[in-house]
Amino acid sequence: MSHPGATASDRHKVVIIGSGFGGLTAAKELKKADVDIKLIARTTHHLFQPLLYQVATGIISEGEIAPATRVILRDQRNAQVLLGDVTRIDLEAKTVRSELLGHTYVTPFDSLIIAAGAGQSYFGNDHFAEFAPGMKSIDDALELRGRILGAFEQAERSSDPARREKLLTFVVVGAGPTGVEMAGQIAELADHTLKGAFRHIDSTKARVILLDAAPAVLPPMGEKLGKKAQARLEKMGVEIQLNAMVTDVDRNGITVKDPDGTMRRIEAACKVWSAGVSASPLGRDLAEQSDVELDRAGRVKVMPDLSIPGHPNVFVIGDMAAVEGVPGMAQGAIQGAKYAAKAVAAGLKGADPAEREPFNYFDKGSMATVSRFNAVAKVGPVEFGGFIAWLAWLGLHLVYLIGFKNKIVTVLSWTITFLSTNRGQLTITEQQAYARTRIEELEDIAAAVQDTEKAAS
Repeated sequence: MSHPGATASDRHKVVIIGSGFGGLTAAKELKKADVDIKLIARTTHHLFQPLLYQVATGIISEGEIAPATRVILRDQRNAQVLLGDVTRIDLEAKTVRSELLGHTYVTPFDSLIIAAGAGQSYFGNDHFAEFAPGMKSIDDALELRGRILGAFEQAERSSDPARREKLLTFVVVGAGPTGVEMAGQIAELADHTLKGAFRHIDSTKARVILLDAAPAVLPPMGEKLGKKAQARLEKMGVEIQLNAMVTDVDRNGITVKDPDGTMRRIEAACKVWSAGVSASPLGRDLAEQSDVELDRAGRVKVMPDLSIPGHPNVFVIGDMAAVEGVPGMAQGAIQGAKYAAKAVAAGLKGADPAEREPFNYFDKGSMATVSRFNAVAKVGPVEFGGFIAWLAWLGLHLVYLIGFKNKIVTVLSWTITFLSTNRGQLTITEQQAYARTRIEELEDIAAAVQDTEKAAS
């Protein structure tokens, strides 16, 4: 059935898919335009994804980085927020189909801005996800928090040295910014926050491994900064394993292939996957209906004006768009959103789409935090690391947080965490910590029984 919308209007209809940096920015940029905006998203919040790892490791709460989209746009009268999972874009009929709790809604558009983002890529091995969650959503971060802290709790109760060692081994797959940040924070959690909190285990003996099939840490940031980050992590006790390709992941660990073809096993209960991204499947939907081409990650190869071939009113921005020189970062989505919104507004005034200036991305640099008081940054030709880079990282991320209250609370959380050994968000639910544990214990018992039966026969 068709969704009636909030008002009956003959104004230009703009549909925005996604409430991330791209979608939210596009909606806000059209605040004064004579349009009706429908922003459709799978979640009710705008997610500040760069800080998800801090939710997973107990530094900040999910609420600080995930304000309600509806509240953010509350005072923007030409915008309506709709919850739903977009399943189909009909380019000919100019409609978007979305689903919510078994109901199907069809929303018409005159202009469409697609900012549906990207998910985790397991390079064709999607079954890895059960044992090594990615970090793309609040659910992922909370799941990982439960797995990380739950591993320490299980180790405290275990009397089996081999099982303890497995529980206290943490593997992070992918040495990009997210992997580096995650490995550093797990190490700090074990070495500082949890130190002395247990009676039968020493949390500082936890083993944190960061591995990647690539030959370097932080490849996009260059050799110099990559080596700086690697040296800092190794000083913290993180084991760096490069040129190591993961070939299998299961409940008890991972299998790795080294450059010489040697296969080896790492026993680890807690694994984190931060290697690779896969664009929204909506890209394939567009490719089936137009001359759109997709890259290997499923991203849409857009025209110079971020539109798709033959449809100047349909824009693809952010992680879904394959634009040379534009990284899959917040700045790319924000700048793309501003460009698309400006093009829509210009079209209302009669501008010819054929005369649009091509999208020009301004690179404001990239940063990655390694540990407390230490980060690496690249701004144009300037590369630097250490405390100054860390302060710059804090300031930049604070600027892009939505809401004054969230900024203040985040600053307080950072102050408590970085100036002491405390973290304010170490709560895990019973469901996170123990439901999975009980299943694993039952599987261990069943496996032991089978081994006993085989030995007896």
